[in-house]
Amino acid sequence: MSSITFNIITIFPNLFDNIFSYGVISKAIEKEIININIVDLRKFALDKHRVTEDYSYGGGPGLVMKVEPIYNAVKYINEKVKSNVILLDPRGKKFDDNSAKKLANCKAITFICGRYEGVDERIRKLLVDETYSIGDFILSGGEFAAATMIDAISRYVKGVLGDENSVKEESFTIGGLEYPQYTRPYEFKNEKVPKVLIGGNHAEIDRWRKREAFLNTLKNRRDLLKSEFLKSGNFFEGVKDEFLTYVTKHLSIALMHYPMKDKKNNVVVTAITNIDLHDISRTCKTYNVNKFYLINPVKSQRDIARRVLKHWINGFGSCYNSNRKEAFEQLEVRESLLEVIKEIKEEKGSDPILVATTAKKRDNIVEKFIDIDKFFDILINRDVLLLFGTGWGFTDDFLKSVDYILEPIEGLASFNHLSVRSAIAILLDRIFGGLY
Repeated sequence: MSSITFNIITIFPNLFDNIFSYGVISKAIEKEIININIVDLRKFALDKHRVTEDYSYGGGPGLVMKVEPIYNAVKYINEKVKSNVILLDPRGKKFDDNSAKKLANCKAITFICGRYEGVDERIRKLLVDETYSIGDFILSGGEFAAATMIDAISRYVKGVLGDENSVKEESFTIGGLEYPQYTRPYEFKNEKVPKVLIGGNHAEIDRWRKREAFLNTLKNRRDLLKSEFLKSGNFFEGVKDEFLTYVTKHLSIALMHYPMKDKKNNVVVTAITNIDLHDISRTCKTYNVNKFYLINPVKSQRDIARRVLKHWINGFGSCYNSNRKEAFEQLEVRESLLEVIKEIKEEKGSDPILVATTAKKRDNIVEKFIDIDKFFDILINRDVLLLFGTGWGFTDDFLKSVDYILEPIEGLASFNHLSVRSAIAILLDRIFGGLY
């Protein structure tokens, strides 16, 4: 049976007196699958006062951990058994489940637990094999990070867990967050266990678990859905496309031509442009949005749009370019926003959430602005109509009437005059990009 040794270099060795005395780690220590070696850094200090920290060259607040004691401690450890030396530091790469799997293959790992303002930079250059952080927050010392990493790594060491299969369907191991779990009683305070779990149909149970795990991940950690593990299928095979379709079908896009401002701040109706019809239709089809609505109160303008649609859906264009026909089939031409809202309500059963867009923030309605994450959270649970303007943008009165306003696109320069076609493509990619 394989074993692993964890060396922990710390100025507070007593912190670890009880932390490994419980649960599966304690049993693994009893079986000598895991060995914990606490190393008191002060024993390797050079002076009689056992000083392990000093003031920073160049000035600044706080103390820095000295190079000599840590160097001597690591040298002492590695003379016995060569170990993988890890510095615990906010500047390190983020520790995750894949890191735990990889490190579980080591024979020995030495953790350098930083304190104060960090460690002398020469420690990184002379000793350290890898630097890790357990998250985007600051701890008072690396000891807490070391204990966390040891627990996560140990679960992948053979023999530590009683059931080796228990890690196969846990959060992160499956490429996302885990599905909900239930036990007896069947009903508690009017909350019942889902019927599918007591029906005995294992195929249905498996599918329910996949759906719930995917939905949990989509709601809380959709960044995990961009992992290569998920893209290759595995646990979520068979439900990913279903749920992505579920989310994208909650979204409709509307390109509005009234009420718009012109260059002089007058309220106007803007004209339909042919290129908008083509490019926005193709973008909406690419991201599988529910519908693309073109809204214009002027009948002659709507007639122009419908002639274009007729050519590409029923006329010569449908034979000439079948892809363009497919894109145009989700485009609907309507007279007013109220007409579109009524249509969506009839189809979906409730009014959509109205989210407008703008090229710049309006100070007088700043409370309505939301970011992409908030937008996505709304989209998971409600139908959303995302509104884009033309001309010089929506009037202030109109923006005050919607539910939310999506934060403007910010580029790398002060220039901020994207076409509406570009804006729609960029925002849809920010909303859904990486999930496919």
